[in-house]
Order: sequence, then structure tokens, then C-alpha cells
Amino acid sequence: MVLVKKYYKLLIFIMLTLVLHINIFFYFFMQEEFKIAFIADAHFHDVYAEFKDNSFDGLKNSITGKNAKIRTMDAQLTSTRLFNENYYALDTALADLADKKIKYVGLAGDFSDDGQIIHLRGLRKILDSYTEKYGMQFFAIPGNHDPVKPVDNPNGKSDFLGKGGQEQRIFSKGAKECVNYSGNKALIDTGKGLPTVCTEEILELGYTGIIKEMGKYGFYPQKDYIYWATPYSTYDYETYNYGKAVKESELGKRTYEECFQGTGGKYKKEGYTNCLKVEDSTYLVEPVKGIWLLAVDANVYTPTKEINEQNLKDPKNFDGSGNAGYNKMISHKTQTVEWIAEIVKKAEKEGKILITFSHFPMIDFYDTNSKLLEEVFGANKLDLRRVPTEETAKTMAGTGVRLNIAGHLHFNDTGVRKYDNGDFLVNVQVPSLAAYVPGYKLLTVKNKNLMEVETVEIRDVPRFKELFEHYKTEHQYLAENNPNKNWNEKILESKDYGEFADWHLTELTRKRFLPECPKELQEMLKIMNGKDILIYTNLNEDISMTDLEAVKNGKVSGLDKKKYKAWKDAEKKADEQAKKNGLDLNDFEKWNGFDLAVDFYRMMNADELALKYIDKSRINEYSVIYGNIKNKTNNVQTNEKFNFYFSRLFIGMYNFSNAEPSDKFVIDFDKKEIIDLKNNTNRIK
Repeated sequence: MVLVKKYYKLLIFIMLTLVLHINIFFYFFMQEEFKIAFIADAHFHDVYAEFKDNSFDGLKNSITGKNAKIRTMDAQLTSTRLFNENYYALDTALADLADKKIKYVGLAGDFSDDGQIIHLRGLRKILDSYTEKYGMQFFAIPGNHDPVKPVDNPNGKSDFLGKGGQEQRIFSKGAKECVNYSGNKALIDTGKGLPTVCTEEILELGYTGIIKEMGKYGFYPQKDYIYWATPYSTYDYETYNYGKAVKESELGKRTYEECFQGTGGKYKKEGYTNCLKVEDSTYLVEPVKGIWLLAVDANVYTPTKEINEQNLKDPKNFDGSGNAGYNKMISHKTQTVEWIAEIVKKAEKEGKILITFSHFPMIDFYDTNSKLLEEVFGANKLDLRRVPTEETAKTMAGTGVRLNIAGHLHFNDTGVRKYDNGDFLVNVQVPSLAAYVPGYKLLTVKNKNLMEVETVEIRDVPRFKELFEHYKTEHQYLAENNPNKNWNEKILESKDYGEFADWHLTELTRKRFLPECPKELQEMLKIMNGKDILIYTNLNEDISMTDLEAVKNGKVSGLDKKKYKAWKDAEKKADEQAKKNGLDLNDFEKWNGFDLAVDFYRMMNADELALKYIDKSRINEYSVIYGNIKNKTNNVQTNEKFNFYFSRLFIGMYNFSNAEPSDKFVIDFDKKEIIDLKNNTNRIK
């Protein structure tokens, strides 16, 4: 008894410590798995939206009986995103999540297509229906398309689909297209095409309007949240209560100062100019015990060199945020980056599992190809201006963030950075529902250090052909009035939404990507097929594209005999090489330079997902050509331009197809490694 009294405090301490460790063990290793889906870049456009001012009726749809308010097919096929059919894809993705009984969904930016009220109303209606029916909770964070500018931005679109297949201009008051707008005159006849529709329904909302519409999706505290905070909260986890959170959640209290040169406020340096207040919708939420979702508003709308001092709400005072991302976060939004680091420490202290998501990536999304792409296309082409620098990646890893779920690029990708100081950062790119390959990511938290990521493709979309009747009218109009602008009608023969998205990328390559390529590369792709390319990599003599055309067309009379013999010798080598690899040289002729370009963009966009839909035989043919280019076994020194462009194209495709796993994989944060669960062997080798 004396001994018990003597060691009473020690025994109590041991028992409490034991209970604590048992609880920690059960929390991290025995708790039920937490699942959350991430949808990025839905670019929701309400195809059956109601213009409340009755300014635009749209087109009567024979299937639904409703009036469709859609963009033209031409607009879709010259944009990196679809505008119309993703309306159906979003509903299909949410229905799929409901079937899987997934309750939590993160919307990683660009949930709207430019933040117009008419589309936000429709989006809210769909999200609310899934909340009411299935108990889903949505957590949104804005992208560069919602909002386009931090303040209301008068704008619109010139390419809605109007009567007779013509383009219909729809703009808001304040846009130059509606300078003569008045409440009594919603139509302006320009003397060309259909009259311009002027309506505030198409106004691009800033933060205030968008957060007002989307507030309950994470932007403001809700009663059922265990915890909710922002970089501007004055309370901490221990002192949290819902009433206090509501008072401090007002958007006007969540602002920071940024200047043209960098972050303002206490970070402002001497000489900083053009400093403006901007809203920051970043928030932290604990929707279920033990899980912290950190939703980072990584939009940075840098003040322009010259601002309108008389009207600080002038949208022209700000640049768009599309090319800014985390590169600008670390220089112009310092307080948020520092807060992220604080949250990581608090999560560790409180024993929470932290999941970070934002619209923008923290790591280069081009799979080590950025320099190569810059050499071919130029520094400001593709999405190269949006690539996070290595300094940025290291800075964000230095905050302690281990995982960032991102969108923005409409890419499927996984980026990993491991540093000598122990920092380990994984960036998961969520594919867009509005681009190739359409899908979402499903994250399963096994425990604190083990998370599984699965990519779920959205291919079978009911009703995706519902608007095709309107496109047929457009196609006929273009055929009669502007055939050069027309598109391939075979897209309307798509068997499913996945094939439709593939056609979108194919036509996008023809109508936009290829015309942006260097002229020399365009010419080579136009002339050459796979057989020519393989032969060329076996060639030891110089031959121009003109000479190659002569050889291909059998016009050898004016061709240097030495060059002709060299080509035939190279063709013999190529034939032997093909046979050695179990291939037929003539099969290489089945694909041409355009097919190669489309496959390049498929791999760039979809990474591992694209490899499912490219024939294994063609991948093997690419592998043979890549081997020649990489190893230089044939001493290829001919045609400097050929070697410059094609070496980079094939090395790029090799890198895309052999990057970090991006379909289904496990992230082991303890071992700091990615474990591939699919082991796709259809890769360029």
C-alpha cells in the first residue's frame, strides 16, 4: 500500500501514456479509410440555363424540349477545353461518386467557365441535388476562370451558337461590344451577322459575387464542420467555435495587400508601387475527425504597371492569374505561404492528416520535358509560362506540405521532388472533365503515411450526343459560308464521351496546335510517315525534304543518284531493323506525321492514360525510332533540322510514357516513394 502511494503518480503517468499510445496506434493504423474525390477544371457551362432577363432564347432542342444556350463546335475545337458536353460529364462523375458512396469532393478550381452568374446558378443546383440526395459535401477553391479578375469584369463571348448555325455574340454591360446597351435595348445590330445580345447574366463575377454563390462549399464555416479557419483567423484549434468563425469569415476581413513588385503590408519593400487590396479565399477545414483539408487559393492577380486611381475596382488594374500560380505566390502572397507552413506544424501537433489542394501545381508538370519543349516551340508556347520553377517547388516543399492535388493544365500527371534535407513533395495533376482524357482522382487515406491515388476515367456519359443536332446545323452553315473554318464531322460519330474527347484533341491539334509549331516541323510532319522517319534515322547522307518528296513520288530523274542510293540503303537497314524487332516496315507507313503529332499531344495531356488508347504495335514502332535517335548507333548526322525536331519529339514522348505512375498508385510518405499499382507495360522503351 505504501509502495502504491509512493509510486501513485508514476503509475498514473505510465497508464495515461499507454492509453495515449494505444489511441494513437488505433487512430493512425486501425481507423476507417477516408476517401475524397477531386474534380478539377469542370468548366461548367449550363447548357440549359435560363437568362432571367429573357435576352437570349437559345436553340430549341428536339430531345429535351428545352432551349440550349451553347457555344459553337468550332469554339470547342479551338480551345483546350470543351464548353458544352462537360455539362453531362460532371453529372456523370458525381453519379459515379454517389454509386461509390463517396461523401467528400474537392473542386480544384475552374469549377465555372469564367464565373458568370448564369452558370454558377446551374452549378449550385447540381451540387445541391447531390448533397440533398446523397449527403455529399463539396469543398471548392477558385481557379483562374473563377474569377477571371478579382473584381467584376464586363465581358462575354462572341461564339455562342445562334440561329441557322451562325455565331451569336453575347456580352455584358461595360464590354466594348455593348457600349450602346440600355435596359430597354438588349440587342445591338452591328450590320454583320446576328445582332449582339447585351445582358448582365454573362458578367464575369469577381470574388464577392462568386463566393456569395459558392460560399457553403467550404468558403464559409458550416455548423457540421469540426474546425474551419483562414490565414486571417485570430482563434486557434483549442478556442474554436462556430460563432467566432462566422464573424471572422467575412470576405472583407480576408484581404491582403499586393504590389506590382511583390507582397505589400508588413512585407512591403522600399520602392514598391501600385499596391492594392485583394481577397484571399484560402481556408482550412476539418470535415471529419482527424482529416484537415487545406484549400489554397493560389490565384495571384498582380497589379498592372498603371492603375486607375479613381476606380480601384477597375478590372484593368489587374493581370489575370493564369500564368502566375505558385511562382507568384512565393513573391506576391507571402503571408499565405507562411500560413501554410504554420498549418503543417499545427496538423502535426494536433495529430491531423493534412491534404492540400489548389488549382495550381507546385511541381513541373511536363515530366522533365520543359527545356526540350522550349527548344522546339519557344519559351512562351504551350503552358511553359505556367511551369513552377525548381525554386518554387523547393520553397513549397520547405513549408512541409507533402501532397498537393492540382488542376489548371487539364493534364494527368504525377510530379515528385525529394530533397537532401528530407523534404518530400508529391503533386498530383487531376485531369479535366472537359478535355482528353476526361476523369477525376480518388484519394484514399490508408493512414498518416500511406495514401492511394486512383484515376477514374469518365467515358460512358449518358446524353452526351444531345446537342449534336445543333452542331449539324453549324457544320452545314460553315460548309456553305466558311469551309476553311469547318471541322471534321466524324466527331459526331463518337461512340462515347471518351472518344468524343479524343476527337476534340485531334481537331485541336489540326486547327490550333500544329499551326503554332515551327514552319520546318510543320513541313516535315506534312510530308513524312512512320516509314520515312525510321528510314531517315538509318540514313548516313543528307537529303532535303524536297528530295524526300521526289523519292516518295517516284520522281528520281532529277535526283542525285548518290542520294537515291543512300536512301535505298537506309531503307534496307530500316527493313532489317523492323524485322529484328518483330515488326514489318510497311506497317510504319500506316501512320503519318499528323498521327505522330496527335499522339505526342495525347501523351503530353494524359500521360499514362493515353497509352491505353495507342496501339501497342505503334508504341513498339515508336520505340525502334526512339532507340535510333537516342543511341545514335547509325551515326545520324544528316539534316540538322530533322534531327533537332524529331529527336526532341521522340525523347519527349519517351519521357511522358515513362514518368512517375499517374493512373493508380500508392504514396508512401514514410519511405518517400511512389508505388505503381497498374504496371502498364505499353510504354516507349
